[in-house]
Parts: sequence; C-alpha cells; structure tokens
Amino acid sequence: MSKKRVLSGMQSSGKLHLGNYLGALENWVEMQKDYDCFYFVADWHALSTNYEDTANLKENVIDIGINWLAAGLKPDTCTMFIQSLIPQHAVLHLLFSMITPIPWLERVPSYKEKMENVSSRDLHTYGFLGYPVLQAADIVLYNAHLVPVGIDQLPHLELTREIVRHFHQIYKKEVFVLPEGKLGEVKKLPGLDGRKMSKSYGNAIFLSDTPQEREHKILRQMVTDPARVRRNDPGNPDVCHVHSFHKVFSDAATCAQLDKDCRSAAIGCVDCKKILVKNLAARMAKFDAERPVWAAQPKKVMEVLHDGTAKARKVAETTLRAAEDAIGISLPDFE
Repeated sequence: MSKKRVLSGMQSSGKLHLGNYLGALENWVEMQKDYDCFYFVADWHALSTNYEDTANLKENVIDIGINWLAAGLKPDTCTMFIQSLIPQHAVLHLLFSMITPIPWLERVPSYKEKMENVSSRDLHTYGFLGYPVLQAADIVLYNAHLVPVGIDQLPHLELTREIVRHFHQIYKKEVFVLPEGKLGEVKKLPGLDGRKMSKSYGNAIFLSDTPQEREHKILRQMVTDPARVRRNDPGNPDVCHVHSFHKVFSDAATCAQLDKDCRSAAIGCVDCKKILVKNLAARMAKFDAERPVWAAQPKKVMEVLHDGTAKARKVAETTLRAAEDAIGISLPDFE
C-alpha cells in the first residue's frame, strides 16, 4: 500500500446538513488527495438509535451519495461504499462481541450521555450498547491506518484499539492494523436556534436545501441577540448565532467590522443576515452547482456506490478470512 489508508463513515439516519459538510465532508475531499480513502454509508449504524424510524433509510443512502459527489469526492480517487451490502462487517462484529467485556462498552462517554439525556427513544438495546464494537469492525476490516475524529470521538477509537490488542493477545496472531486517530480542525456550526444542528431539533440547514431555502431559513429563523429588541438597540455578537456563522463563512475583516457595527447599532440584524447569506452562497457555489446534476442521476449515484462496495468487499473478505484463521474457525476449501 503506497499511501496510508483512511476510513470514515456517515450515518444514513437523516439528511446531511451544513454541519456535516463543514465538520467532515470538506476534510474528506481534501484527504483523498493524499491518502487511500475508504468512505462508507453507515446504514446499519443508523439503526442503533433509529431502529423504529426506517421509512427514509433507502432515500437517505442515495442523498448521502449525491452530497458526497457534489462536494467533490471522486470514484477514481476514493472508495465509496454501503455498509449493509458487505456482510463481513456483521460477521467481524459478532466475533469481536465474543471477546469484548461489557464494562468496556458501558464506560464509553457517548453511551452514558445519551442514556441520561435521550428520553424519546428506548436505547436499552444491545445494538446501542454494542455500537462501538460494530464501529471497530468497520475500521479494521479495511486495514485503516487513520480515522478522522474529533477530540470527543477519541474514546471510541481507543476502544477499537483495545479490542484489536485484546484479539491479538487471545489468538496469538496479529491480524489487524492498529488504527490511529487523525485529529484535525473540526468546524462546529450551531443550528438556527444555537443548539446543535440536528434534524430532530428542526434547526438544520440541509445540503439538499436550495440557495433560496437556505436564505429563507437564515432571514426568517436564525436567532439573533434576544436582548436586541429594536433596530437602534446595540447588540452583543457574543450571544448572536448569526455572528457564529459569520466566523465560519465571512473573512476576519468582515467579522471585525460586523462586531463593531452590531455593538454600536450601526447595522441591523436583517442587513447582517443578508451579508451572511451572500458569503455563505459564495462558499457553497460549487456545491450548489454540482448537487442538482447528481440529484438528477440517482441511478448513476447508486452505480458509484455499488462499484465502490464491490471493491471494498474484496478487502473485507481477505481481512475476515485472516481473522477466522487466527481464531481457528475457518473451514478448509474442498473444491
């Protein structure tokens, strides 16, 4: 392998939004230049918390593919595939589940956090508890050297490393690459109301939104300084979610000027939002031009994903066979 391999995935539990684009997709596009990149649609992972809401799973898979291609992922440069079409993920997950102590899973921070804070769904399932075990299988099936993660995701990756070391210790054979985290700048973007951008909160700007729909959401829904009631009231950019977006989509000079003008009431919230709309449109211009082209070719999008799946499956088959050989459960071929 001439380049180090990178693996990452996105759940198909909902439509991708602007936060996904900034937090992951932009970085994915850049990484395909320097690494052997494997990117997958994590449709099985979507069931870990949304097992009762599956009506749009298939539609979401296609939508993810459209967004990936529109953003600049290229089939001849990276491998894009669908998790559920490669059964080796499930088999290795099963094998790993046999050796993974339950306390390892119960101490994962995101597990404890969601169990305490999510009341709308019953998460007392093995699928949710065992999510990191499936994630470990996803990573090591492809001999990934690097996994792009934010700091908050490092515990998941460290669990993968623990499972790999545990496997090697038990079966006395090193089968898997021990993956490392690829930490990078992750741009965090709040939702229209300042909370985490999420479909379930109704505060997201989706990648499938047209520029006109995006503009409408910003002008009509995005929350500004709640204490600024009248146009001539001075504002506080530090508590304004529009200013949070400006920090991402406007240059430093513009942000500094808007900060000054807001505090002195030299600019109103609507005009400030219009500047944001303009700068956001400039940043997304290439994506906005490409997305309708791919959206009009869903069959072509699925062909790209199926071709990538066929390539990924060959790698997964080889890795799983090596794991089964190490355990001693692979059967001889009598053909």
